[in-house]
Amino acid sequence: MFADLIRRLTAPASSLDTLDTKLALGALLVRVARTDGHYDPEEKALIDQVLVEEFGVDATAVSALRSECETLEAEAPDTVRFTKALKENVAYEERAGLIKAMWRIVLADGSRDSGEDALMRMIAPMLGLTDQESHRLRLEVAQSVASQR
Repeated sequence: MFADLIRRLTAPASSLDTLDTKLALGALLVRVARTDGHYDPEEKALIDQVLVEEFGVDATAVSALRSECETLEAEAPDTVRFTKALKENVAYEERAGLIKAMWRIVLADGSRDSGEDALMRMIAPMLGLTDQESHRLRLEVAQSVASQR
């Protein structure tokens, strides 16, 4: 099943349906969460929340979807497959929201490490956003997180 999805994600004329876009975003969020070597329950809950917010996934089904995303992320050799699927299937105007969601995951534990920063610097241009835009979005998320604490 996942080999088929990866093959479709990398196919030259890929036309992914909504489920595939959900899996691509979910797997990318899992990759971001795992980058610092800690994959905490808070990060999992936040990934679930993002999937519900972005795709209207039923709250009872989101855990199973995240589990699929975790498996897909573990099997995928690189990040390009996920960003390519999202870039092809998510309007430019909506991709800033995806970057904000990723920054929410990075900042969920209250700290950033160099691996997380490097991954985010790689992902933003792959989604068609500049490093400056990603930086601005990170500041917005950090401010929002700080005001919630």
